[in-house]
Amino acid sequence: MSAETSADPRERILAAAAELLAEGGAEAMSTRAVGAAAGVQAPTLYRLFGDKQGLIDAVVNHAFERYLAEKTARPPGSDPVDDLRRGWDLHVEFGLTHPSFYALMYSATRSGEAVEAAERSARVLTGMLERAAREGRLRLPVELAGQMIRATARGVTLTLIAEPPATRDLALSGCTRETVLAAITGRPAPAPDTLTPAALAIALDAALPELPHRFTAAETALLREWLRRLMDEGGISPE
Repeated sequence: MSAETSADPRERILAAAAELLAEGGAEAMSTRAVGAAAGVQAPTLYRLFGDKQGLIDAVVNHAFERYLAEKTARPPGSDPVDDLRRGWDLHVEFGLTHPSFYALMYSATRSGEAVEAAERSARVLTGMLERAAREGRLRLPVELAGQMIRATARGVTLTLIAEPPATRDLALSGCTRETVLAAITGRPAPAPDTLTPAALAIALDAALPELPHRFTAAETALLREWLRRLMDEGGISPE
């Protein structure tokens, strides 16, 4: 719904801010310009969003919601690693299609709603990794694997955004993606009888939240300690 047709002032303001951001970057998204484009007075804007940072957070949250809707629209496939691959590609594609949004989404100054949206995005990735871990596909703990994917996917996307479209080498994304997936999965799906103790420990560690009534809190803590030892013996640090 466009800024001109929406009867809801908040929706008009968000639509106007998003359009200005897409066309001219964050510098073009002044409160005066947004108010003029949305057909609202400054008091209305400040009442709804507090200040410019509040407006920026709301616009970024809106962008995150669009991104998450795309990311979760497809049902899980038969191969969890392929799902991670598709998730990476969608992440990079979103950044290249919406560079101004992406820069704000991962800005160090984001706060409020934007931080909550980023955390929801991270939970989607964690869920995908936990599924891979339960199937014995991870060589690294879920948390570390997630940090690696988020850091490298973000770095690749920002690097590609900084390049002129005419000289942008999209092979960078595919090569980096496969390198990271190889590091966290060991590549081919292993047969159950070939899984290492460390891989089995990671899989069991990921499955523990699904067994809340099987162990007491003390037993769960002890079991996690044993699993961490198996990971360490396999050369995998959970930290």
